[in-house]
Amino acid sequence: MSEAKTIYLKDYKAPEFTVKTCDLVFELFEEYTQVTNLMQIVKMDKSAKDLVLDSVELELVEIHLNDVKLEEERYVVEKESLRVLDVEDEFKLIIINKIYPHRNSELEGLYKSGNIFCTQNEPEGFRRITPYIDRPDVMAVFKTTLVASREKYPVLLSNGNTESNFKLDDGRHGVTWSDPYPKPSYLFALVAGDLGVVKDKYITASGKYVRLNIYTDKGNESKCKHAMKSLKEAMQWDEEKYGREYDLSLYNIVAVDSFNMGAMENKGLNIFNSAYVLADEDTATDANFMGIQSVIAHEYFHNWTGNRITCRDWFQLTLKEGLTVFRDQCFSADLNSKEVQRIEDVKALRERQFVEDNSPMAHPIQPDSYMAINNFYTATVYEKGAEVIRMLHTLLGEQKYRKAMDLYFDTFDAQAVRTDDFLWAMSKAGEMNLEQFKRWYHQSGTPKLDVDEKFEDGTYTLTLIQKIPHAVDGSEQKPHFFPLKIGLLDESGKEILEKTLLISKEKEEFLFKTSFKPVLSINRDFSAPIIIDQKETHYGFLMKHDTNSFAKYEAAQLFGIQIIESLMQGNDINDEYVRAYGHILESDLDISYKALLLELPSISALMQRQNVVDFELIYDAIEKLQKHLASLYKEKLLEIYSKFHNPLCVDLDANSIGSRSIKNRCLKLLSSLKSNEMAVMANEQYSNSLTMTDKVAALDILENISSEYSAVAFKHFHDKYRQNTLVMNKYFSLLAASHREGTLERVIALQKDAAYNELVPNLVRSLVGTFTRNYKYFHAKDGSGYKFVADKIIDIDKINPQMASSLAGAFKIYKKLNVQNKKMMKVELERVVSTHSLSKNVYEIVSKIIKNQ
Repeated sequence: MSEAKTIYLKDYKAPEFTVKTCDLVFELFEEYTQVTNLMQIVKMDKSAKDLVLDSVELELVEIHLNDVKLEEERYVVEKESLRVLDVEDEFKLIIINKIYPHRNSELEGLYKSGNIFCTQNEPEGFRRITPYIDRPDVMAVFKTTLVASREKYPVLLSNGNTESNFKLDDGRHGVTWSDPYPKPSYLFALVAGDLGVVKDKYITASGKYVRLNIYTDKGNESKCKHAMKSLKEAMQWDEEKYGREYDLSLYNIVAVDSFNMGAMENKGLNIFNSAYVLADEDTATDANFMGIQSVIAHEYFHNWTGNRITCRDWFQLTLKEGLTVFRDQCFSADLNSKEVQRIEDVKALRERQFVEDNSPMAHPIQPDSYMAINNFYTATVYEKGAEVIRMLHTLLGEQKYRKAMDLYFDTFDAQAVRTDDFLWAMSKAGEMNLEQFKRWYHQSGTPKLDVDEKFEDGTYTLTLIQKIPHAVDGSEQKPHFFPLKIGLLDESGKEILEKTLLISKEKEEFLFKTSFKPVLSINRDFSAPIIIDQKETHYGFLMKHDTNSFAKYEAAQLFGIQIIESLMQGNDINDEYVRAYGHILESDLDISYKALLLELPSISALMQRQNVVDFELIYDAIEKLQKHLASLYKEKLLEIYSKFHNPLCVDLDANSIGSRSIKNRCLKLLSSLKSNEMAVMANEQYSNSLTMTDKVAALDILENISSEYSAVAFKHFHDKYRQNTLVMNKYFSLLAASHREGTLERVIALQKDAAYNELVPNLVRSLVGTFTRNYKYFHAKDGSGYKFVADKIIDIDKINPQMASSLAGAFKIYKKLNVQNKKMMKVELERVVSTHSLSKNVYEIVSKIIKNQ
């Protein structure tokens, strides 16, 4: 892969040319699509001579410059570009080219999802449609005409508003769309298909009428109700919280099965992975409904934080993504439980981003280089980026943050900008110096905070020492500036103080006058994305008494980790933890929150703390703790299960969701007893419950404790849902996550299931992706898991490099493995990286893992 080129932020240069208008005509046929592209282009750098357009795998038909057809000596077709020689300062360029969407398995540019034409152009897909200056700082006004068969493709959609419709004598028809707002090419979209639609409307705060449409495969219209409800809630929330109204008279969403991402915010025409649109009680879990609400809102919020103000270059990706994730997290918190939402957000950050930070894939939220930009749509850019915005919100306070956002919108509307421009608005309106804070954008890794406490002569001294990890290249990094929310409790559990400290130095001391030594509750609400290292802990006390919901959860998790690590060393279970766990069982708390408090630490949380990971020890210790708690508190767990188990309830209110959450938590813990009694309970839940949430929870338990019940239940599930791809994703995931013997063999066999299709990313993620997180078998001591996944990466890379590179990320744990597993994994990594014609997507991931072993 000597051809893999590294792109550096320091090499950024403003575009030599810009596109003022882009008029596109797509003539869609089954075997090919012909694209006619008329651009009005202006030279920005007067010293430039030739126009260079990005162009990948396009079949050029002809080029016209100012209405004159160009001969071949006037342009040069290069590997990934088209060079038009010796152009004027301002000119009109027409390019006609052919593309072949039905062959496009990479799902970038124009492709077909089933019988639907659709696009995915972020970040660099538009160059696979037509030659263009395909970069986010080139913003043009687009007009798009689609022409296709009336019978096969009655619905023709693109960005903006409908300008005209027409019919042709040959059975074809056309629609012209006009988008009045300048946008970069990555926000261009088109869809053509025979689709069903759900229609609604929204009246903005100023009284503007907006038509809302959600398009999907016919027959799925009834599954769009929750998505439509979520969209209208998001529109209202953005008006109330940020003062942002929608700016077009039409908002379209289209759901397709084959999509590399979750969704895409194309101006006025959002294209969604169907998993984040379609849901009803029979086919979607509570988590699916919550996910739809979040992603629908996320893409809508991008209209202002991403579309109206976009990125100057792709190194600025967190500018739109970190900010918009923060916005969708706040939206979900306002509509549901703030406490539960905050914990779920932090769980996701730690499961994905903290692991990324402690791997060869570590990078700042604003990277300074990349080979394949698709590889930087990461948890760091998104979720850690959101935490950075949250810290700014905390530092400024609600009023100044809103003032700063207003300044940002007013100053940079219709521009392609940098993270520094955003921070300028925060600093100016927030009246705060943020120079040191900028390190969060440019430094990688998760900071650690050493905590030391001392009490003498009526003074409690809190000493905090920042430990900033080195960058991946070994270079030193500097202390961060961040807010740290703490609480102090007396011996009875009463809160005597809550304060947000501002941390900026490597070592700092804070003094508090008090007549007794208080109990410290630290990093409340997860005020900063850091790891706390305390010499003195009071986890059992905080589990019982802490008044901050996140800190209480954190204490339960950290105490659980402490107990499991002690078990791994051969020690007995600490009675204080067991009593604290029992206290939570008996507590009168919000049931969704209580279900989270009862959750034991994950494998991921435990392996992050080990220098050399021993998965067998982790699994054995967790199983021992589960059995102990389940045996001791069996009657209470059964009581809670019985109280909240309502198999006929399909409601989505907070109480119903919470009831399902807590009783399934209890049943899962009870299943560790692996008794016939629990297998019967799980089987009855599967058979009698109406919601997919309960069915999936029961199937997971049956698969891991009773092969007899499991075989019957999974056959029933498969027979009932085999035609529903979204539900079959759950089927494949459950089996790929199984801890029973023979899981890998069953995963290999499942690839032959009629419902499985390697061309559909969701299915690959469900089967192969889930298996990579099945640490028991992915890290099998015979290396079979590594070999299987390496084979799949090599195979899928030929089809869809973006999907393959995502799977390759599973190997980033390499440096934490024992000698035997390292050796076996290295064999597979070297086999992957030496594969002929390997994509730059996969090469970048695997080569970094090998280089930083």
